[in-house]
Amino acid sequence: MIKIICIGKIKENYLTELINDYKTRINKYHKLEIIELKDSNIVKEKEEILKVINKNDYIITMCINGKSYTTIEFKEKIENLLTYGKSNITFIIGGSDGLDKEIINISNEQISFSKLTYPHGLFRGLLLEQIYRTFKIINGETYHK
Repeated sequence: MIKIICIGKIKENYLTELINDYKTRINKYHKLEIIELKDSNIVKEKEEILKVINKNDYIITMCINGKSYTTIEFKEKIENLLTYGKSNITFIIGGSDGLDKEIINISNEQISFSKLTYPHGLFRGLLLEQIYRTFKIINGETYHK
């Protein structure tokens, strides 16, 4: 299973539609769960994240200073994890204040999509699009470049 833990709810309808569309697409290939936690302060967010993560999962925190991947490298990373024993991958997207250091420290890896800051809902859509693209490539299916 792929799990995405997010701080905050999506308020914009167009972003909700984008996220739901990619969630439906991804679920054709692999089970996906999105967990939305209340946006509060970094300490409370940490406590809520710790309640829903499984420390046996491969945990990826989305951090501006994390490792950058090309799409093909990201696909290879996900494919290798799923193939070689890490069938449960958890992505964590922090709130506006980022993630508590404890969450970052228990993660297996930090990934960055850019040094830019994105609105939360848009970034969630970007992550879902890359996960969907990953499964299209893994399955040898055509997807626009």
